[in-house]
Amino acid sequence: MQQVSGIGGLFFRAKNPTATAEWYRQHLGIDPVPADYSQKPWSQEAGPTVFAPFPQDSEHFGDPTKQWMINFRVRDLDAMVEQLRAAGIDVVVDPDKYPNGRFARLHDPEGNPIELWEPK
Repeated sequence: MQQVSGIGGLFFRAKNPTATAEWYRQHLGIDPVPADYSQKPWSQEAGPTVFAPFPQDSEHFGDPTKQWMINFRVRDLDAMVEQLRAAGIDVVVDPDKYPNGRFARLHDPEGNPIELWEPK
């Protein structure tokens, strides 16, 4: 059986795509889509990726009108949280430590939930 080898992109609607893409570049280091095919898109480091559909009534994403949440792996959660807070971004660090690592939550300018994960 043929299988996919990874996630090739994440596409979502935004009220202001240009400003939202710039926010992700400035605060999370994710390059926007290249202007042409001669440029390379942002590349993620190899590592675990969880693909998990949630029940429609899950409270895990916060706002029930949001249909997705992205989880980004980070090397140093404390340093990333400090950087985001210095930029005026509200970040909530989960006080619990889990067998698979530590987590924090924030939202992009469109209100989409983002989870940061420092794997153990």
